[in-house]
Amino acid sequence: MYAIVDIETTGGYASAGSITEIAIFIHDGHQIVQQFETLVNPHRPIPRYIQALTGITDEMVENAPAFEDVAEEVYNLLQNNIFIAHNVNFDYSFLRHQLDACGYKLQNKKLCTVRLSRKIFPGFPSYSLGNLCRSLRINLVNRHRATGDALATVQLFERLLSADANGAIATALNARSKEKWLPLHLPQEQVADLPSCPGVYYFHNEKGKVVYVGKAKNIRKRVTSHFTGNNASRQRQEFVRNIHSISFEKTGTELMAFILESIEIRRLWPIYNNAQKRIESKYGFYMFEDQQGYLRLAIEKRRKYTTPVFSFNMLTEGHQRLRELVREFKLCPKLCFLQTSQDTCTGVTEKTCKGACEKKEKPAKYNLRVQAAVAHLLAEQPSFMIVDAGREATEQSCILMEKGKFYGMGYVPRDVPVSETEALKDWLTQYPENEFILNLLRQYAGSNAARLISL
Repeated sequence: MYAIVDIETTGGYASAGSITEIAIFIHDGHQIVQQFETLVNPHRPIPRYIQALTGITDEMVENAPAFEDVAEEVYNLLQNNIFIAHNVNFDYSFLRHQLDACGYKLQNKKLCTVRLSRKIFPGFPSYSLGNLCRSLRINLVNRHRATGDALATVQLFERLLSADANGAIATALNARSKEKWLPLHLPQEQVADLPSCPGVYYFHNEKGKVVYVGKAKNIRKRVTSHFTGNNASRQRQEFVRNIHSISFEKTGTELMAFILESIEIRRLWPIYNNAQKRIESKYGFYMFEDQQGYLRLAIEKRRKYTTPVFSFNMLTEGHQRLRELVREFKLCPKLCFLQTSQDTCTGVTEKTCKGACEKKEKPAKYNLRVQAAVAHLLAEQPSFMIVDAGREATEQSCILMEKGKFYGMGYVPRDVPVSETEALKDWLTQYPENEFILNLLRQYAGSNAARLISL
């Protein structure tokens, strides 16, 4: 048996809206055998634009039953029947949410007449209920009222049943089919064509703009998981509603997918990605020559388009490292901005500064020690490659860290040696680094030392 349903509501999201009208027609595959229809008091004002659309006013529902008064009857009509609606996930999410609040668990197989119409009646310019009814010459009366739209959906479903030569309905009802969970505008074929390998996937809106970037060990499985469940929140419903297409990029490993996702989020800034959009409080050592010719080291916040000689997260970490360099290479605390007062240089007092701050040491001699300190700092930073599986059997993947900085990654034919760093770079794509990527690679290196090729 089929339960063909239409509802009217106060808004577009189940968790933030209420039902104002319900119509349910029980159909045995040949004819209507039972029906139920009622206005519902939502116990909240109906927005003016919805009143204008549906014709349902606050006065009309004032004496109507509340949903909890009809919940049992609605549940008994729906349970054990196949739930059918035009854009089924909208109606189902509202009824499931409100029945759940009344203590009833709705768990039905579902059919969407929008998706079925696209398969059984391909080529129409629009699959909205009104336009489909015009194309198929179905009589639609009382548009945007639950009974009128539900009766039109009944006639549409009867047409679909009689024209379903290729078993589209049986396929949609298959328990293993994920199509009923997919966003309304997302072609099922795009999901079916997704590979079961690591990579990055992109959700696009109606205009093709990327609205979400995700990474996966198995692209197809991860994408499908986005659409299962019945989260009725406004954010979730809006997210699903805005997905019109999917694209993807394969990667050789899950680690590369993590890295590429981070890069793409910062490049595309998708509206539904939030986790990696925070501004990073990251610092660096910057080296410059002052007007007197002395090289100076300064701690500054990292800014876009600037390249520090060394990066770090915590300001305290930077000050500690700089003090170590000052002591070890006999640098001047004042020229390194560790002492900003006009008092006598503490380095001179402690005999670790040779008087550059007082012009007693020539710039050329002092600068050699600054350069040696920077070289020492960089020499401490790891340089390594991570060589692993490629996207195909004929290639291998490679991630390059050079002196503590992420250089890039790419794919190398298996017959090309990876021992020569400069030659290897011809095969790699350089990418901008960020703190997420650096931490990811540091953690990986710490727990997978056997897989690293030190340089």
